[in-house]
Amino acid sequence: MAATIRDVAQASGVHVSTVSRTFSAPHLVSPATRNRVLAAAESLGYRPNRAARALTTGRTHNIGLIVADISNPFFPPLIKAAQAHARLRDYHVFVADTDEDPLVEEELIQTLAKQVDGVLLCSPRLNNRTIERLAADVPFVVVNRRVRGMSSVLMDVGHGARLAIAHLAALGHRKIALVAGPKASWTGGEMRKAATATAAETGVELVTIGPNAPTEQGGLAAVRDVLAAGVTGVLAYNDLVAIGLIEGLEEHGVAVPGQVSVIGVDDVVPGRFNRPRLTTVAMPTSAAGRAAVDLLLSSVSADEPATPALMTLETSLVIRDSTAPPP
Repeated sequence: MAATIRDVAQASGVHVSTVSRTFSAPHLVSPATRNRVLAAAESLGYRPNRAARALTTGRTHNIGLIVADISNPFFPPLIKAAQAHARLRDYHVFVADTDEDPLVEEELIQTLAKQVDGVLLCSPRLNNRTIERLAADVPFVVVNRRVRGMSSVLMDVGHGARLAIAHLAALGHRKIALVAGPKASWTGGEMRKAATATAAETGVELVTIGPNAPTEQGGLAAVRDVLAAGVTGVLAYNDLVAIGLIEGLEEHGVAVPGQVSVIGVDDVVPGRFNRPRLTTVAMPTSAAGRAAVDLLLSSVSADEPATPALMTLETSLVIRDSTAPPP
């Protein structure tokens, strides 16, 4: 027969209510007692009844994770890290994909709000006002967007953009294109501000091309504008745009990095196997997934509304084969 909560209480020498609190409100149980209860539960193979616990605590022990495009290789490491980290806290994660559509994003939030204790919103395409309105229905933590009154995990893409422009300037490039992403992207706005400032500091002319779709097709579509601009270096919105751009340039007989250097953002796996191997700004996606789960569960378990927290994670430049001095 399956172990019961009473079996765990007897094995650990505590009251049944203490076992219940260990799983439903662990912050109310001393670390020593909690460890004793968890050890007994593990040895007996006990698993709490999630449905019954939800009725008792009012919590589902589920969280939602909404991403802009699950086919973009930027997101799977974040999803995987968030799921594993949530599982350690006895939470399940429901993953949903908006396909870069803000209307779909709003619909998914409204649907998940009835089934989860909180939502992780990653690279949202909704405007801040709509996100603030939806937050009345369910707690949020936002990844890669700053929203008033809401906890956020940011990856410092501005710092990465500064490193990228400075790298191209140090190689001798004097005219650089920023191939931008979607209009509603917080990341794109931060990149633009940082790239513009660094270009001015280093005496480089910066040309902005876009908005563009954050995909390989978006990079391919920007090729003609990049060639018409007469630049020798490019900072792309993300690695997918950079890969599409390299493919399009080579189709036009333009060598990378011999004639045009290209830098991406994200450090996704395809960029490491691309030819040439892609110079890129590495984004700490796995760390962001874990940090977002921690912030959300801290908010969910708090007895009173928690003060919004802001966490910024460091980025770095990974130099590979797609950048070189200009011809």
